[in-house]
Amino acid sequence: MAASPSTARAINDRLALELLQEEGPLTAGQLKTLTGLSRPTVADLVERLQGSGLVRIVGETGGARRGPNARLYGLVADRAHLAALDVRTQSVAVVVSDLLGATLAEAVLPIGGDTGIEPAVEGAAALLERTAREAGAVRLHSVGIGAPGLIDPVTGELRETSGIPAWHRRLVAALQERLPATVLVENETNLAAVAEQRVGAARDQSAGTFVLLWLGLGVGAALVLDGKVRRGASGGAGEIGFLPVPGTSGLPSATACDGGFHTLAGSAAICELAERHGLFADARPQEPPAAAVVRAAHTAGTAGDAFLDALAARLAVGAAAISAVLDPGRVVLGGEVGHAGGPELASRVEARLAEMSPLRTEVVASPLGGAAVLRGALLTARDAAQDDLFAPPA
Repeated sequence: MAASPSTARAINDRLALELLQEEGPLTAGQLKTLTGLSRPTVADLVERLQGSGLVRIVGETGGARRGPNARLYGLVADRAHLAALDVRTQSVAVVVSDLLGATLAEAVLPIGGDTGIEPAVEGAAALLERTAREAGAVRLHSVGIGAPGLIDPVTGELRETSGIPAWHRRLVAALQERLPATVLVENETNLAAVAEQRVGAARDQSAGTFVLLWLGLGVGAALVLDGKVRRGASGGAGEIGFLPVPGTSGLPSATACDGGFHTLAGSAAICELAERHGLFADARPQEPPAAAVVRAAHTAGTAGDAFLDALAARLAVGAAAISAVLDPGRVVLGGEVGHAGGPELASRVEARLAEMSPLRTEVVASPLGGAAVLRGALLTARDAAQDDLFAPPA
């Protein structure tokens, strides 16, 4: 069935806007080539999008070219301002950007473990508002939040979970109450996987199937199957810290992951392993201590190599479990620790995994590290803004 003229216009406008988002400024001729639309149709949509305030002339191509055919059209970057928050156990990081994703302002606030709920919430909310003002954002359109814990697959809300600070849930609710913006919350590892999929270690995956093994203060995993992040029936897909594994002194429980894979691959466990190999290092601010010792291992000679081999053997246990169940084809070592390990650690994990599993699984290091959460949250906020702004008029 042929689309109505209004539907066809909406489809063409959205296609052109997405091309301008992905490719940057384009001429009318380039839009015609990329969309396959006729010259009159492109001229109409450019005029329409300029009238709506979404597109404007941003320059001309070539020093010798002048006139209408040389005009470059680009998205109006300040049509919407976006924000992303990475909510950790003892800190909050904020970034504010324009519609094109360019960072305008960013900040980090440490929050001590003895901070009360209301002071923590007020401090984080004030940080966001202050950073938005510094960015020149009068009003935020969309806000993406990455937080540890489970996201209810029905309501989309952060669930109350043992071991997670109570102020996390209260912060999400407070921002939804006080901001005239779309506020979206997602598990931080899932958001990191979104970033890896679109701008990181899995952007070349044509099938869109991979697993992100998050290595930070704790461990987690994000499952991307056929291009989509999978949360599971209760939002708990990827809680690999609770995975029963050999090499621990017990089994995890419903309320604590001690005895699970976390006992082998959490930051504290990795630091203990490093100490046994004589490795010590000071972590950077807001960085898991394990990232520092893993980074130091690359220049520690024989002791460093032995430590990385031992760590790879531990990580391969979790990766083998993932591979046996999902056969993802690729495992990304993410988080600050995975990034610090780099290709050297990833290649060791891949080699050890090949000895344990008949399923061919590539292991690669994240180029984004801990920054992937903010990147994923910002991409999610940008998607929400585009869905709204690029939609046809009601």
